[in-house]
Amino acid sequence: MFRALRRDQAGATLVEFAIIAPTFMIMLMGAFDLGYSVYLRAVLNGSIHEAARDSTLETGKAAEAAIDDRVESIVQDIAKSAKVDFDRKSYYDFTDVERAETINENAPANGKCDTGETFEDENGNNIWDSDVGAIGFGGPRDIVMYTVTVTYDKLFPLYGLLGMSQEGKMSISTVLMNQPYGQQGDQATPETKPCP
Repeated sequence: MFRALRRDQAGATLVEFAIIAPTFMIMLMGAFDLGYSVYLRAVLNGSIHEAARDSTLETGKAAEAAIDDRVESIVQDIAKSAKVDFDRKSYYDFTDVERAETINENAPANGKCDTGETFEDENGNNIWDSDVGAIGFGGPRDIVMYTVTVTYDKLFPLYGLLGMSQEGKMSISTVLMNQPYGQQGDQATPETKPCP
């Protein structure tokens, strides 16, 4: 009787499937989730580039809510529960984008605005800033960095099962120059201020 059971091949496929199926399903869900994230990023990228171009027009400030609502609507067509945050910073020229205010450092230099050192306050707010950008659209011919951050639930509960966060987050930025619908304002003259 035991010899007959040893030679019997019926049901062997079921055991093999039970071993391989969970691994295959996890790989399949991971691939679909990756595809979902890539698709969401591509759609977000296209929508913010269009929105940024609309923002550079003279009517951009007045249409800010409508422009942001359009981007949010496009994102939420794909990720229903997505939270969308918008950020605009304006700069005088392209070399200023995400540039810190200059620190007059004592040796050894550490890149921080330490007590006893001074900095060049370029935006007149009396504090050292790691980014000289002003919040908002800026004016004619100003450079604007438009950033959209999307927080969304991942497609499958796979990450929760593995003890990871079920929440995905992506941020996309684009930098454009406002249209020349007027004269660009003068660049502020930096004032030397003491570090706190």
